[in-house]
Amino acid sequence: MIKIQQLAELRKQISHWKQQNQRIAFVPTMGNLHQGHLTLIKEARQHADKVCCSIFVNPLQFGEGEDFECYPRTPEQDFNHLLEAGADLLFEPSVELIYPRPLTESTKVEVPILSNLLCGISRPHHFVGVTTIVCKLFNMVMPDIAVFGNKDYQQLFIIRRMVADLNSPIEIMGLDTVREADGLAMSSRNYFLNAEQRKTAPLIYQQLQATAKALKTTPIEISKLSQQKIAELNQAGFKTDYFEIRDAETLQPANLQTQKMIILVAAQLGQPRLIDNLLVQRINHADPHP
Repeated sequence: MIKIQQLAELRKQISHWKQQNQRIAFVPTMGNLHQGHLTLIKEARQHADKVCCSIFVNPLQFGEGEDFECYPRTPEQDFNHLLEAGADLLFEPSVELIYPRPLTESTKVEVPILSNLLCGISRPHHFVGVTTIVCKLFNMVMPDIAVFGNKDYQQLFIIRRMVADLNSPIEIMGLDTVREADGLAMSSRNYFLNAEQRKTAPLIYQQLQATAKALKTTPIEISKLSQQKIAELNQAGFKTDYFEIRDAETLQPANLQTQKMIILVAAQLGQPRLIDNLLVQRINHADPHP
């Protein structure tokens, strides 16, 4: 596996592969890799000749008081994981390379409206940071396909919109969330859970499953169902940011006639903020309270 930190060297290698008509897949990460990341890389291998992975902890997507400084960084472990997963190239740019000017003076990429929903309410500048870094990395790596996890459903939705709006010639692939045996979505932030919190954390997925079952079997007012689940999570020790049932194809509020629903949750448990989601297929009965 090739390890590169400079843009000129990266472009030289990418150009060499493209001259050989090799298809390039890209998996951007912030490091502290787990099985979820490795699943993305292994899937990318099935769709391309070469797989590039980046590791960059992006300061622009962290808000005031968030965990940028203490975000887990495990470079040696990450390198070994990438070797195991079959990555061909690791790009590890510095902050100075990505942002040569102060962040307040740097050009930014924004997807309006969608970036201000759900996670965008409590993290108002987060998705501008995400779309800016993803756009910059796409311009640097110039992949044919980029692979993301569905756990960050809103993020993936916004990246798809950005690529469409900017006419970027990149195929975006989303893969199902990789979970621990007890259902907890794999995340680098799980690292911060203590033993007791780790036992409690799977309740998020259990509540998603219970909500999906209720939507499929019972005519029920969606807003009341969401409020009920927030109360149950809070009673268990979470500080719930939101528990929302949305149209999976627009991210707008759902009703029981929505063709495809997505249940989304964000909740803090101790230090880490955990997110998860679950897709639900169309409900056939009418919503008594649309």
